[in-house]
Amino acid sequence: MALPNSCFLPLLALPLLYWGFNLLKRQPKETKLVFYVHDYLSGHDTSAITVAGKDGPQTSVLHFGTMVAVDDPVTEGPDPKSKEIGRAQGMYINSQLDGKGLYLMFSVIFTDGEFKGSTLEIQGADLFAMKEREFSIVSGTGFFRFVKGYGIMTTHFIDIPNLRAILKLHVTVKHY
Repeated sequence: MALPNSCFLPLLALPLLYWGFNLLKRQPKETKLVFYVHDYLSGHDTSAITVAGKDGPQTSVLHFGTMVAVDDPVTEGPDPKSKEIGRAQGMYINSQLDGKGLYLMFSVIFTDGEFKGSTLEIQGADLFAMKEREFSIVSGTGFFRFVKGYGIMTTHFIDIPNLRAILKLHVTVKHY
């Protein structure tokens, strides 16, 4: 006598239930980081350039619609000579009509230290006139695979006439 197909349903369901139950029990790890991004649009160590704007590449980043490409050093401390642990690569665009707000999208690529070879993907608004700004961590690779989180950005140093800044990022992420 042939067994009905319904007899195989429990055999299929058991592994799926086991896998689902164990996945739900996994708790994410929390990692907190502090690092500095050195954003220089002028000088011998320029790390960012204007690529588009209403007046072309000569447009100031302080004008609405200006887009900047960045490859900024990421360091352990605020001193430009402190240990470089990565690069912040991507872009930002001045997205506020009065010119006082940027939209950031860049990767922090760790090139040294505990997280070497890993990345964090940062996205969000930067209303740079504010003392503290919050941004999103939307993805990551390596150590930060399946990451989600947020960061608080403060301006450690700014030289507006020469368009040079050092930004302090406090990052909190959850990952598996």
